[in-house]
Amino acid sequence: MRQARPYSGMFCGGVSARTGPHALPLARIKKIMKRSAGEAAAAGDGGARMISGEAPVVFSKACELFIAELTRRAWAATLEGKRRTVHREDVADAVRNTDLFDFLVDVVTTHNVDDGATD
Repeated sequence: MRQARPYSGMFCGGVSARTGPHALPLARIKKIMKRSAGEAAAAGDGGARMISGEAPVVFSKACELFIAELTRRAWAATLEGKRRTVHREDVADAVRNTDLFDFLVDVVTTHNVDDGATD
């Protein structure tokens, strides 16, 4: 089996054959943007009809940075709990303890809500 060399791009987040230099698939982001624009247009908000080529790239990078920051803070909460597995409570603690994530407080809860899922 071929071993990755230090400068092959695998260790530094290089170009992937599936998604390019981005961690998130641009086609899926563009599809979500178009669907959201269509829903806004149907609601009378005048949604966008076309999306420039740079918009999905910028949105992808913003999502990557957001996910990385939330993950970093959840991991810090995990380490405070002396565990090595991130739990739902760790993400909730990260959201609750960071002013930047105030918009997620209503979405992420610390108590177990019975959502109908069976274990």
